[in-house]
Amino acid sequence: MIPGGGQPNMQQLLQQAQKMQQDLAKAQEELARTEVDGQAGGGLVKATVTGSGELRGLVIDPKAVDPEDTETLADLVVAAVQAANENAQNLQQQKLGPLAQGMGGGGSGIPGLPF
Repeated sequence: MIPGGGQPNMQQLLQQAQKMQQDLAKAQEELARTEVDGQAGGGLVKATVTGSGELRGLVIDPKAVDPEDTETLADLVVAAVQAANENAQNLQQQKLGPLAQGMGGGGSGIPGLPF
């Protein structure tokens, strides 16, 4: 029931839901095309991921490569990928957050939304 005793306009609600679904799909497509970077070791290792978190590239400066210490290089790679994924999550919040709010707020249990 709507305050005031009226019935909700089901057609209008359905249209709003369909528009939100289309907007969400469009935002997800945009995220999949958008690339963000993360780096570690002062830029010695750079990772590129899509806004949806897919690793697309990894650049390692030759100065970061020490055959005697591969563990540090591995740590730098992990840190760069984590930084890139954090940037991707921030982008997701920016792009999808307003849509989630329109669907009942963040944490609403909508599958596929990380917040």
